[in-house]
Amino acid sequence: MRKRIAATVLVLGLTAVGCGDDGMREDLVVTGTPPATPYAGRLDLPFRESADGSEREAEEGSGSAGRALECDGEIYSGSGGETWTKSDGGSTPEEGLNAFFDMDQPELPHHGYRMESRQGDRVLFSYDVDGRTKVAVVVAKDQPDRPGWGPETNASCDPAELPASYTDSKSYEIWTDRAGHRVPTTVLSSYAGAEHCDWESAHFLGMGRDEDSRQYARDPKGVLGSELFTAEYDGDVPMPADAHDTGYRFKDWRLWLTDDKSTAYVRTSDGVEAWPEAKDMVACQ
Repeated sequence: MRKRIAATVLVLGLTAVGCGDDGMREDLVVTGTPPATPYAGRLDLPFRESADGSEREAEEGSGSAGRALECDGEIYSGSGGETWTKSDGGSTPEEGLNAFFDMDQPELPHHGYRMESRQGDRVLFSYDVDGRTKVAVVVAKDQPDRPGWGPETNASCDPAELPASYTDSKSYEIWTDRAGHRVPTTVLSSYAGAEHCDWESAHFLGMGRDEDSRQYARDPKGVLGSELFTAEYDGDVPMPADAHDTGYRFKDWRLWLTDDKSTAYVRTSDGVEAWPEAKDMVACQ
């Protein structure tokens, strides 16, 4: 993926916005300041339409959009091959970008994009943070069976690389390390249980990605069922002598682990909790 350093301004604020009378989101595209070294690669790079969510598949599946990113870490998500009908396609590149949000409804900022490059019937829109592209969308015009302007490929960096003003307004829980830096969600993430499964009292903690991932859970009311985990949740335990502070923090939570990582020990302002590891990935259906 591209690692250029650009000198540009942070895009406009990230409060929720609505759509205008013409259906376009307000401030979806802004002028901004062109970067010193804008993306100069092709906008028609081939892509695979069957990305499975891994970093490799995200890069292969996002074509030019993935190459335009300037992530600190790995690509978080990316895809291509969207189809759109005449009613979906727009008459301008900006309307093609708007169609991306209407069709995909992605968990991404909905305004503050800048037109970074145009090559014939394709346009690259970028969402920049501190002068570096964290979200990229390539829109194309009148492709086979895709009339008008619509989203061809898209890619984004980890949510932790987006501004806190955006992630704090969503369900993301971004942890920090000892130095106060935001930790990628592919390294560590946490989230509350789903309401539609009556899991609101539970909380999940995920470590790693793909085949190296682990999942732990806080379940004070026992709504998840102990049979799904290697042990039971305990809200008041002594910290094991062989546990070490990982340096990861979220609000008043501090994550401690033993070498075998069989249990996540979360130190809070009230004591230490033992979050057991899931036998298999637990998800609300």
